[in-house]
This record gives sequence, C-alpha cells and structure tokens, in this order.
Amino acid sequence: MVALLSVLVLGTTGYAWGALRNLNNGLSGSDVIGSGFNSPDGATDVLLIGNDSRTDADGNPLPKDVLESLRTTDDEGGDLTDTMILMRIPNGGQRASAVSFPRDTMVQLGNGYGEQKLNSAMGRAKSDARARLESEGVTDPKQLELQSKAEGQKFLIKTIQELSGASIDHYAEVNLLGFHDITTAVGGVDVCLLDDVDDSDYSGAVFEAGPQTIAGADALAFVRQRHGLPRGDLDRVVRQQVFMSGLAGKMLAGGTLSNPTKLSGLMEALKKSVVLDQGWDVVDFAQQMSGIAGGDIDFQTIPIELVGESGAEDVEANPREVKQFVDNLLLPPEERQAKEQAAKAAEEQRSGTSVSVFNASGKTGLAGEVLSTLSQEGFSQGGSSNADSMPSSLVYHAAGDEAVAQQVADSLGGLPLKVSSNLTAGSVEVYLGSDYAGPGTQNFAGGKQIRLDGGRQAAPRPAQQPGGPEQPINAGGVPCVN
Repeated sequence: MVALLSVLVLGTTGYAWGALRNLNNGLSGSDVIGSGFNSPDGATDVLLIGNDSRTDADGNPLPKDVLESLRTTDDEGGDLTDTMILMRIPNGGQRASAVSFPRDTMVQLGNGYGEQKLNSAMGRAKSDARARLESEGVTDPKQLELQSKAEGQKFLIKTIQELSGASIDHYAEVNLLGFHDITTAVGGVDVCLLDDVDDSDYSGAVFEAGPQTIAGADALAFVRQRHGLPRGDLDRVVRQQVFMSGLAGKMLAGGTLSNPTKLSGLMEALKKSVVLDQGWDVVDFAQQMSGIAGGDIDFQTIPIELVGESGAEDVEANPREVKQFVDNLLLPPEERQAKEQAAKAAEEQRSGTSVSVFNASGKTGLAGEVLSTLSQEGFSQGGSSNADSMPSSLVYHAAGDEAVAQQVADSLGGLPLKVSSNLTAGSVEVYLGSDYAGPGTQNFAGGKQIRLDGGRQAAPRPAQQPGGPEQPINAGGVPCVN
C-alpha cells in the first residue's frame, strides 16, 4: 500500500515523471494476474499486500543485522500476508476506496484447504508449489523461492476475488524491509494515539499518547502491533489505514517528492522491496489516476462479525455481504450512502422478524440448520420442528409483511411466498419441502447430517465493533486511534 500510494502521488502531483519512468524498469515482477483473472467491471482493482516475508523482492534472505534493525527475527513470519487491501478505483479515476481484509478472517479456501485464516492462503499454496517443484527436480534456492511464491500470490489473488467479487487487475506487494525504507525515505508519517502503548515483547511498539511523527522501525512496529490493543487485529487494521492515509497526506502536502534526496531514497526503496505483477506500466497507471485528490482516498474494512467467546473470537465474513459492500464502492458517495441507509433499514426489519422453520423434507436436522442460517442473516430465531411431508417449500407471512418475507425467501435461494391469516405481523414461517436444496443442505451427505463447523455455534455480533476512530479515515486528516 505504501508503494502504490507513492506511485499514485507521483502522478497526482505531477512531480518526478522522469524518476517514475526509471522506476518502471527497476521493479521486480511476476506473471500473477494472467489473462484469465481480470475483466471489465467498472473499476481498476489493485490488490495491495504487506508480506511478513524475511526476503527481499528478489527472493534473497535478509541478513541478521537487517532483521535486528527491523526488530524481528528469521524464525517467525514466513509468508503470512498481514496486510491485505483492495484499492478500488472507479473508471474515471476521480476517487478511490482502500478496503482492508482483516488477516484473521476465516474463509473457505480452495485446493482442499477448507476453512482457514485468510492470511494463510499465500503460504499454503506456496508450500505446496515448492514441494511440487522440488519433486520435479528444481534445486536452485532462489528459483524455488520465486516460482513457488508466484503460485502463492496467484492463489491469494483468486481467494480475494472469490470473497470480494472484484476482478483484480493489478498486484503490488511490499515486505518488511521495504516498509521500513520507504517510510524513512519520505521523512516519516504523522499519527496520533489515544493512549500510551508498550508492546516491547512482541512488535517492539513503544509510544506515548498523542500526535507524533514515526518512520523506519517505529513505523513498522506501529502497523504490526496487535497484542495489547482493545480489539486486537481489528485495531491493527485501523492503524494500518490511518498510517496509509497519513502517508498520502504527507506526500500531497508538498515538499517530499520535490526534494531530490528524499525522492532518490524513495525510488531506491521501491526498487529493492516492491513486487508488482508483470507488465504493469506504473507510469500509465499514474497518469490514469492523476485526477484523484488527497482527500478522495477513503479507507474502509469489509463487513465482518466476531463469533465465539470474548477474547477468543473468530473473525468471519459473509461472502454475500462482502460482495455487496465492494460493489457499492463504485457508486457515487450520495448514492452509496442512500443504499447503505436502505440496507440498515432492511437489517433492522430482519432483526424484528421472528422466523420459525418446519421440516417437511424428511431430512433429519434440516430445520435447525436452516434456522441457524437465517439467524446468521440477522433474523430473530423462532422455533424449529418437524412437519408432515410436503413436496414443495413455502414461506408463509402475514398480510403486509411481503417485503421481509421476500428477504427470508431470498436468503434460502428464492422460495415462493404465501399469505397466512394465522400469522401476526413480524412472524414468518418456513416449510421445507422435499424439493429444498438451499442453504443448510450442504451439511448433509446421503441423508446423514455432517457438521462442517466443528460443532461451533455462536450468535453473530454487529460488524462494526465499538472502539474505532470517530471520524472517517481518508487522506485529509489524522484521527487518533487505539
């Protein structure tokens, strides 16, 4: 993200086009996008990755003294993608949204990996690719690193695409050393903390409360800390967002890129630590994005829920909600706000509607599974029980409740509706016939119920947890955070 903002600002302000053209020829790159991934969807979508790798952009291990200066070691990290941000720029390039994907979000990964943390996607695919390459006779350590990592990057891109619904056009990755050097080159970034922090045993973050300017190892510690924060990794996500917005604001304020010494340091830092997808012309990209003003980069986070006991929650995301959220980012701000307000009203309507599910399919346990699914969609749980066999599924509702009943029906794959005089307003009944094949049936094989969640049952919590910054995060200000 730091790297891409540097490129964006170069184009935005019109500074240093010669340096940017030289940069185009000096960056490392891999063919990780390919012709089968990106497609026109009304936006340029860039996946920005902060990698915990202990190697440089060319796959060379970082020396011990460098690791010590970064306040880390060579026995941790690996290829965990601790920062994952989707930069969504609608066609026309007048504004941009930077959307964070929390690293601990539990997702269904392909390749038979099952439900895992999102930040493990690259590492798992890379490890498998390395084993395959070794079995094929590849022995050169550098080639093993670069080729297997490219496979991991491709898998991560595919995973984010499936979760977000966006067609990713470009990929940018920066490692620990790159973050350190880039923030040093620009002279530091202004941040503000609500309280003192001391995380010297983990990230090395030791800061006093209040506004301050940080760079290098301090900046790295600031965006890596999660121990000791009220919301753990979610507060780390917010820190990363305010840091990136502060960087954009610092560079756009003038002086950073017009200073030959700082500009030269920035270019060298980008060259040795940034990986882009092969064939990405950053000069052309910067020219396309030159209409973006400093405050028109908004930083947000995908809708998530914390489930489980407090302090040991899983971070979960509903793919349908994530796709809708990402799609809404292409709308003009006023239209997006209206749509968000309508969604909030629909959510309140769902929470005020009690749904009962009756199993008329003959599949034991199906009513409970479907009721759980509807609860996760925000509906209030009624009851679940068996009913006499019936061939077709139906959703019954009181007169005047067609809209919320339609939401229930849509959540179950599109079931037909029918008015019932036996129901009062705010109550909906679902009858699952033998034709039902919607959500909940994936937990059954041959009529036998199979729990895919390890027996875990938990009521979802609101996506927006308390404790975040009170003002919007964009390149126009420096909000104080945890």
